[in-house]
Amino acid sequence: MNYNAYILKLFFRILLLVCTILAFGYSIYIDKTAYSILISIGLFYLIINTYTFVKRRFLAMDDFFEAVKYRDFSRWFPEDRGPKDIRFLYTGFNEINRTIKEINSQNQAQYVYLQKILEMVDIGIIAYNLESGDVLWSNDSFGEILDMPSFKNIRFVENRKPELFTTIFETYHREPDSLSIALQNDNIKILISDTVFQVEADAFKLIVIQNIDDTLNKNESESWKKLLSVMTHEIMNSITPISSLADTLQMNLKVAIEKPKESHLELDDLSAGIKTIKNRSEGLLKFAKTYRSLSKVTHLNLQRTRVSELFNNIQLLMQPSLEAKHIGIEFKITSSKLELDIDAHLIEQVLINLILNAVDACKNKDDAKIKVFASQNTNRAIVLKVIDNGSGIPKDILENIFIPFFTSKATGSGIGLSLCKQIMLLHKGRIIVKSIEGEGSVFSLVF
Repeated sequence: MNYNAYILKLFFRILLLVCTILAFGYSIYIDKTAYSILISIGLFYLIINTYTFVKRRFLAMDDFFEAVKYRDFSRWFPEDRGPKDIRFLYTGFNEINRTIKEINSQNQAQYVYLQKILEMVDIGIIAYNLESGDVLWSNDSFGEILDMPSFKNIRFVENRKPELFTTIFETYHREPDSLSIALQNDNIKILISDTVFQVEADAFKLIVIQNIDDTLNKNESESWKKLLSVMTHEIMNSITPISSLADTLQMNLKVAIEKPKESHLELDDLSAGIKTIKNRSEGLLKFAKTYRSLSKVTHLNLQRTRVSELFNNIQLLMQPSLEAKHIGIEFKITSSKLELDIDAHLIEQVLINLILNAVDACKNKDDAKIKVFASQNTNRAIVLKVIDNGSGIPKDILENIFIPFFTSKATGSGIGLSLCKQIMLLHKGRIIVKSIEGEGSVFSLVF
């Protein structure tokens, strides 16, 4: 309505200008000098008034875009003075600023949650820029293991301990390696693994180290290598879709800021996305506390959970990353009233593992499709299925896929499916697989 009022006022001014110009021309034609002077004064006034009217709104928009450019979302635009259309515009600007500040605050809270998760583990973790050496993030355990103070650039280590720098930062450890390092005239044994990842144009290296000297003998060292793989596997499985969902939310905000008239900012969608990130972070926190002793867990945090709610959380989390890989995913429930007594965080972890395995199986398919299906069979058991049309599983390894640390993948850890089976056993349920090589697989969770 306010936009229409603005157009109406602008049209009225243009109409007056046209009429005044015609009157001015007519007065000259009939040689009425006095009328010409009066009309020319009115024409000059109308031109100034129209210019000011149009300029005022563009100045308001220019102020807002300048604030966005410099990320100054604390600015407040006066909503109680000035023309009605300008006040309406200012109200919209203030609402966008409030929304962005709230989202930034929530994103910061999610970052703190993830940071606390990684701070709680006694494994040293550091990520740094490969080109500049600037540290993106590291936890306290990393400095404690290497007996180093906090530093912002890895060149600090190079200047103080060149040999340690070469071993930790310059040597690549694609697979977990057990090695000894010299610290203060003493040698300690550590387990180290690293990976390189890309963020836009920058390449980063993530290093994970574990001090195993005091607690492990040679056989135990091998077990710790696999245990480290468990942690890395499960944390990355959760962080990747969280990051993808955060990127999608950020992109939607950017479009809404740059093209406010063409884009409709849905606060409900933003709220749902942020809530999903929070829920998965809490699940990851719980997993970080229990993954080492999962085989000894005798008590689950069972809660009555709607399957539809479980599926909605996973869909919000996984959809952006799957769309980026051009893989379709469909969630279907025979009845919206289906409920389970489960530990929702752990079952989410199982479904995420199965979906990611399906993604890997479909990576070479042009019409890749994943279906997540929930139903109740004739025995009143509730069954959750993850179905894909991928490469399938060869018969000769099908019976071994749930054996811990067995894997047919070059980069696999062999713990994902064994962990899924363990979680289902804790719920007194079963996990069943049916697969045809070249056609796809069906994993069923039977409760």
